[in-house]
Amino acid sequence: MMRGSFKYQAPPICDEPRHHKSQTNMAPRSSCRALLAVSLLVLALLAGLFAAHSAVRWPAVSLAIAAALLPLWGRSLRRRDEGTSRRVCVLVLGDIGRSPRMQYHALSLSKHGYHVTFVGFSETKPHGDVLSEEKITIVPIAEVKGVRVGPKVVTYVTKVMVQSLQLLRVLLTMELQEHVLMQNPPGLPSIAVTWFVCLLRGSRFIIDWHNYGYTIMALSHGPAHPVVRLAKWYEHFFGPLASHNLCVTNAMKDDLQKNWSIKATTLYDRPASVFRETPLRLQHELFVRLAAVYPQFRHTGSEEAERTIFSVRDLADSTVTLRAERPALLLSSTSWTEDEDFSILLTALEEYEGFIKGGASLPPLLCVITGKGPQKEHYMKLIDSLHLEHVKICTPWLEAEDYPLLLGSADLGVCLHKSSSGLDLPMKVVDMFGCCLPVCAIHFNCLDELVKHEENGLIFKDSAELAEQLKALLSDFPSSDGKLGTFRRNLRASRGQCWDDNWDQNVLPLITAPR
Repeated sequence: MMRGSFKYQAPPICDEPRHHKSQTNMAPRSSCRALLAVSLLVLALLAGLFAAHSAVRWPAVSLAIAAALLPLWGRSLRRRDEGTSRRVCVLVLGDIGRSPRMQYHALSLSKHGYHVTFVGFSETKPHGDVLSEEKITIVPIAEVKGVRVGPKVVTYVTKVMVQSLQLLRVLLTMELQEHVLMQNPPGLPSIAVTWFVCLLRGSRFIIDWHNYGYTIMALSHGPAHPVVRLAKWYEHFFGPLASHNLCVTNAMKDDLQKNWSIKATTLYDRPASVFRETPLRLQHELFVRLAAVYPQFRHTGSEEAERTIFSVRDLADSTVTLRAERPALLLSSTSWTEDEDFSILLTALEEYEGFIKGGASLPPLLCVITGKGPQKEHYMKLIDSLHLEHVKICTPWLEAEDYPLLLGSADLGVCLHKSSSGLDLPMKVVDMFGCCLPVCAIHFNCLDELVKHEENGLIFKDSAELAEQLKALLSDFPSSDGKLGTFRRNLRASRGQCWDDNWDQNVLPLITAPR
């Protein structure tokens, strides 16, 4: 799923959640009654505290009032209506626009007639299908930073506390949901809070395990850090409390069963229908749009044709052709985080440059790296320090609709994702394979569940091996007779099950199962 440059402008977070669609049905009476009960409960307890020295036995009175109100509150929270069984909350404590799998969940639920409340951060624009689907209502929540002064542990603690209160407010005041489907990671504090709310309201709790949160934290803090150890205990304690569990690989399914006593269903990522090979006309239109912003895509030529560095459109008859002397288009996407070491790719590109200068018959390269994240500035400084003549590097931020078009136009993909747990698979490779784009991917455990070495791509362990693979795959470019063409044909012949069929087979039975 693409992460676009368009910033989805979420409504401000006020006392009540606001939504990008009509709120006609989003202020249920049960929520108001629940809030009233909670308010009265708090007032009763406060009255007992402030009147502790009164002649009247106010503590006893307040406890009696609380005891009377708690059942009222509980009944209010669990009160079902005719639409409850068709409502599902999809929750991600992250940016909705950069959570493709959860967006696919929401769309699949809506296709089966469920009304989806999609809760998450609203930093980037979600896919257009999510925004246009009437059965999906987005409830944006603010990202919490925590206190920025004092020790880091203070930041963590305050962040968790505020996020817990924020999630409690949102989950307790929305209409009663039959299921809450939550992504993990991030799961701190969302696993515990969601389990607690589902317990109060009688909803079914489903965790979709994409990875283990504590292993990601260990990348920056080390596995022995107290916060990492606490996070590991937290996931091990609260994870098994979910009603159902999904995961992304069979390796993770086995690990969850063996080490966590969690029975999970493997739901492999599958590309959405928008990920496919891009027709030549759309390729050219995309290259023209990119050339207007990024000089790496530009090519000067006669006024009789519209040119980019890759393509030409004849103005007389509008026919589009690829330039015979075009560079190879190498594509990678990233969140610029610790689990991807892009110095490996940069070093390989330097070696590739050396092959050409040494006399090798290889095409020039345009390497496009999409995405944004915390380490992008660091790598941009490294890129700026390179002095490459035959290799150009471009780091665009694309519109959501342009990302699959670019994947479908590329010649080769590169993946530097190294799973922190060794148990998850890179979604970017799934999308590349949807576009029949061969991939060079860095090795880690369970990668062979997705990338088949010498069949749909190649697996490397270091920059030297990646450089040799680039040399071997592009030696026949732009001919399709070499190994690169063989990989692409293999991908066309083995497209496999689509997301919708996969979801209907593995997730729909969990959603529709009787209580």
